[in-house]
This record gives sequence, structure tokens and C-alpha cells, in this order.
Amino acid sequence: MIGKNLKLFRDANMYTQDQVASYLGVERGTLSNYERETREAPLEVLVKLSSLYGVELSDFYEEDQDKVEDKLVCSFRMENLCDDDMKQISKFKDMVMGYLKMERLL
Repeated sequence: MIGKNLKLFRDANMYTQDQVASYLGVERGTLSNYERETREAPLEVLVKLSSLYGVELSDFYEEDQDKVEDKLVCSFRMENLCDDDMKQISKFKDMVMGYLKMERLL
């Protein structure tokens, strides 16, 4: 389930495995292992991916595919991004997610 969701979110954002692996500082094969669930993704990797994809950590564990697909609606498509671009996008998505959390609390 986690691996399938990791791949869905990556594909929805049109990132290649090479791009995401570079962003995470891991080999492409390692990312592939996370997505195929032959290796468990460490928490710090999941945190970075949640920022990059603009989703909650819990979304990686979601079994209801309708709920997962609802999260994909917010994904926007990007191509030809460098690591710095991906870091900036991740920071922006973190800010938006933080704002939305605060709005829910108020």
C-alpha cells in the first residue's frame, strides 16, 4: 500500500525516479525498492516526500484509493526541474499545508 501510494504521488507530479532519488539523496534503485515495498522507507524519507508531494504523512498509508485520488487532484505537473527547484516547491507546499492546518484549528 505505501509503495503503491508513493508511486502514485510521484507519477501525479510527473517526477522521474531519478529526480526524486536525487532530491532525497539516495540511489534510484533505493527509491524503486521503496515503491515496490522490497525495502521500508525510513520516516525521514517519508517526511521529505510528503513535503515534495504536498500531502500528509498519513496519505502514504491510506488504503482507500478514492481518498488517495482526491489528493492527486491538487498535484500539478512539472517537468525538467533541478534539485533546487524541487526544494523550493517542497518548502512552498510545506507552507501551504501549515496554513491549511492552522485554518482547520481556528
